[in-house]
Amino acid sequence: MLAAAILPATASAHADDVLARASTGDTINVEWNAVMLQAIRDTKPGPPMTARAIAIVHTCIYDTWAAYDAKASGTQFGGNLRQPQGARTAGNKRQAISYAAYMALADLYPSQKTKFAAKLVALGYDTSASSLAATGASTPAGVANTACGAVLAFRHADGSNQLGNTPGGTTAPYSDYTGYQPVNTPTQLTDPNRWQPLAVPNAAGVVSTQKFITPHWMKVAPFALTSANQFLPPPPAMVGSSRYQRQAKAVLDISGRLTDRQKVIAEYWADGPSSELPPGHWTLFATFVSRRDGYSMDQDSKLFFALGNSLLDASIACWSAKVVYDSVRPVTAIRYLFGGQTVRAWNGPGQDGVLIDGADWKPYQPVTFPTPPFAEYSSGHSTFSRAAAEVLRNFTGSDAFGGSATIAAGSSPVEPGVVPAQDLTLSWRTFREAADEAGMSRRYGGIHFEDGDLVARKMGAQIGEQVWHKAEQLFGDNSDDR
Repeated sequence: MLAAAILPATASAHADDVLARASTGDTINVEWNAVMLQAIRDTKPGPPMTARAIAIVHTCIYDTWAAYDAKASGTQFGGNLRQPQGARTAGNKRQAISYAAYMALADLYPSQKTKFAAKLVALGYDTSASSLAATGASTPAGVANTACGAVLAFRHADGSNQLGNTPGGTTAPYSDYTGYQPVNTPTQLTDPNRWQPLAVPNAAGVVSTQKFITPHWMKVAPFALTSANQFLPPPPAMVGSSRYQRQAKAVLDISGRLTDRQKVIAEYWADGPSSELPPGHWTLFATFVSRRDGYSMDQDSKLFFALGNSLLDASIACWSAKVVYDSVRPVTAIRYLFGGQTVRAWNGPGQDGVLIDGADWKPYQPVTFPTPPFAEYSSGHSTFSRAAAEVLRNFTGSDAFGGSATIAAGSSPVEPGVVPAQDLTLSWRTFREAADEAGMSRRYGGIHFEDGDLVARKMGAQIGEQVWHKAEQLFGDNSDDR
């Protein structure tokens, strides 16, 4: 029987939080994953960039680890960096993994570099310039820098525009170079089938117009996908169809009868328990699995690598669908369809199921983030979550999860002091159950339609399976060591 774990709870300083505390049994992989998640929380990149960063960090770790394994192949050098038997010690692996993680993180989050160096020092490793720049295959630092350097060189030219050096000149990191422009404006709905950017206030009340995050992401090189559109879902429902009307009405009906549990689900899954974003959230679940099953450094090198690349490919496929269809969000569709009609809906903190004009409808979200700054179809949460769930299921050999999270009474960021009315525990028997709840959470929050959720679950499952099969091939005969 699996022991339940208390995973981080949204905005709950008093909740039991085993993942916030270092465990003496943690692998070096889990330790560096925690460092990476903190960098994500500190810098707040978008979901696609987060997924790519997770893949890069854990690919650098995996490729470095593979050099010390008897059968595994790296993504860049295959088996050509393989170290002699005498060098394949746990100490060398741990040290090499740490240098690889440092190099990857310093490249991805240069503003946090001193924190990464401090982690190396805390682990007892040399941070001199000669060690950090070492190359070759004679020392753990040299192996790490050689393996990770090749991964980074590949990813610097992968279409993400991480460095802001598009052919047209220097731009902001990760900025679009495809010329995407929305057909609608915050004040003019030209096409009710298409995404409408909103004018959104920040915490200080300053209003700005949303900008579509990374519309160029379909051009990013995937890990296992044959193309960004390999699993492209069929088109979403269009204005004038009964399905368009029905799906908008379904979101409105949920809004009018939200329960405490549904609100908590919407908030818990929104950006991850501590703002590590949906892709980072699933590495917390992988941490739980590592601790639950007592995984070794060898096992975690493979687990986090496969998981990270499933998140990367999920981001590419999902964002491709978002750009291909450029589809309308519920907040726009509901206001368009039900403007001038009296509807029952949540209307802000403490206003449950009240009668309002449909033109004034709002999702169950903070005022400063009423809906994400990119198109609806399909759901990122659903794609990320189902892809990750498939990798975890395949790696562990079972869908059994056993995780849970207790949310403290009154800890809601949307309705502070009110929701939930009493401590409330979410629990998931299986990985798929957790993934499905993540998808459903966005319908509770008024962020997605039913189709945007369900087609993304299917797409995520296909991605997870394909990534797993490619990763398993790279693992070689050691797949039995899972």
